[in-house]
Formats: sequence, C-alpha cells, structure tokens
Amino acid sequence: MTAGSPGLSDLSGRESAATDVEAALAARLARPGAGLLLDLDGTLVDSEPLQRAAFADYFAERGWDVPDAVVRQFMGRRAVEVFPVLDGPWRGEDPVALTDAVVAQLGRTDAVPAVVPGAAELLALCADVGLPAAIVTSARREWVERALAALRTQVPGLAAPPMVTAEECVEGKPHPEPYERGARLLGLAPDGLVAAEDAPAGIASARAAGVGYVVGLTTSNAPHELPGADVALPDLRLVVAALAGGRSS
Repeated sequence: MTAGSPGLSDLSGRESAATDVEAALAARLARPGAGLLLDLDGTLVDSEPLQRAAFADYFAERGWDVPDAVVRQFMGRRAVEVFPVLDGPWRGEDPVALTDAVVAQLGRTDAVPAVVPGAAELLALCADVGLPAAIVTSARREWVERALAALRTQVPGLAAPPMVTAEECVEGKPHPEPYERGARLLGLAPDGLVAAEDAPAGIASARAAGVGYVVGLTTSNAPHELPGADVALPDLRLVVAALAGGRSS
C-alpha cells in the first residue's frame, strides 16, 4: 500500500456506505406513489462547461470582464432571473434580451453535452419498470431536445419523458414551483418522490416543494456545496442499481 492510498478499512467503509445508500434508494423507489424528478444540466448531461462557455463568450463579445466565479452563479437557474439580481456590467439592461443572447450564443456551437454515467440507462429503466419520471429543468425546451439527442446516442429510441421547462414556470429554481409542477405532472405527492440535482438552487427548489428524498450529484459542485441533499453521489449509476435491484427483489 502506497502512501496516501486508502486502506482496506477505508475501502470497506465506502462500500458499506454505498450499499446503505443503494438500499435506502431501492426502498423509496419501490414504495407506492414513488417517482423520480430529474434535473437536466449537470444531472442527465454534463453540460455546465458548454453553458459557462456560452456566457463567457457572450460577455467577452460585449467587452465585459466577468470572473468565472460570477458566471457560475448562473448555473442551475434561469438566467432571466439571475441578471436582475446579480451585480455586473449588464446593470440596467433587459434581462430577457440578455438571456436570449446567451441562448443564441449556445446555439452557435455544435458541441454535444456529455452524458452523465447512468443517465440514459436510468430513463430507459424507468420506462421499462413503469416508474413515473419527469425532467425538471431551468433550461428551455429546445435545449432539452438537444440533450435528449445526446442521451439517445447511448440508448437509441429513448422516449422523451414528461418535462417541466423554463417556459412553463412563472418562478424558477430555487422557488418550489418547478418541482411542484413536476409532482403534479406525475400526479403524485411530492413527499413520495426522489429528486436528483447538481445545483444548490435545484436542491433548494426540491426541498421547498416537499420532495421526500434528494440526491445531490457532484458533477458541478463538491458535496459540501450541496446543502439540503440527503446524499451526494458522483453520477446516477447507484440510482440505476437501486431501481433495478429494488424492482427485481
């Protein structure tokens, strides 16, 4: 064993913790009234690098020097709601026009977002076993379609699940409205649902909506940056294992 390597007890502890989380998820997903509410960016597709690049490129075109730490504050939220409350060189400009410009910037790239491990399998498995699932995102529907195309490269023919997008909500995350709409879309009580989110704003939204169990993904933030999550996972593979195991037992 080399210096700095985990010992056997460390590895055993991690395996035990993973087993406990899988069992807890399996139990929740097997309950009557269970369902999944899934964020999109950073949860199903690792698109934050593309999103941040679009903001940075647009700001650079305007001649604005905006630190990356500021750009990150747009992640997981609707930009139209962030621009008016976040101080910056855009002060006094129309937030709708600013948001449209960033979306247009993103549309000019042909880059495909990377799929988060387990994401495509999870959506396919939900359909196979009949577990209700919906996407709850701060993105517009056109970006959801682009993300679904990326997911279909792994699972051809993957059906689009029901979805709540930016266009449907009066208030975006961290307001509870997106996840409240997601629960109503599935026709289920929020406290019986499991949500998966990578952003603090999304976790806050799910919690405020009364979602019973929240999985925080560390694709975009460290575990300590995801307050309110019941568990922090690197991707969705453990959720896939929990659903497959719970439905086969």
